[in-house]
Amino acid sequence: MPRVDTEIFYRSALDTHGETAEGVQWNSTETQEVRFRVLRSFLPPDISRLTLVDAGCGFGDLYSYLERSGERPRRYIGLDVMEPMVEAARRRTGCEIQVLDILDATTTLPEADVYLCSGAMNTFTREETRRFIERCLDASRHGFVFNLLKGWDTSPIYNLYLPREIKRLAQDLDVEYQFQEGYLAGDFSAAFWKQPFGKRV
Repeated sequence: MPRVDTEIFYRSALDTHGETAEGVQWNSTETQEVRFRVLRSFLPPDISRLTLVDAGCGFGDLYSYLERSGERPRRYIGLDVMEPMVEAARRRTGCEIQVLDILDATTTLPEADVYLCSGAMNTFTREETRRFIERCLDASRHGFVFNLLKGWDTSPIYNLYLPREIKRLAQDLDVEYQFQEGYLAGDFSAAFWKQPFGKRV
């Protein structure tokens, strides 16, 4: 059983807040961009030769953040299950944005150097989280960079993890890993590397 109905969860936010950070269930643009900055920090200094897939891209805000920072990947592909968000992301970014459910094993994911995900796993179950991570890893040449909410798994709505649980998952999957914590309360980020850009920490 899923924790929440994803369609209702995001549709209500979109209807209330429109095409904003709050419209994809973030507290603010500022905290959303803190998370983007941390995810970006795991990548090499020059991303202009990389193909990036934004898993659960929402309105394409990650691409817009990179572009405002003067950075543009060689290719950016956004994936999302919500058609209104996909339509908005296409309009805002001019990039390839696909309606696609990563958890659906019958779908073929586009290949990329790196998959990134900011927030899309926040309402998943434990089983869904592992499947999502494994599928993104499988479709990437180098690895998967993502964030999760930090805490004990006691919320009926949100998907909370302790970093040590994700470290064990990395070990189970036999990948190199990096973590960042402390940038926001109740949040942490991780990078799982098949062919790492950086060193293990």
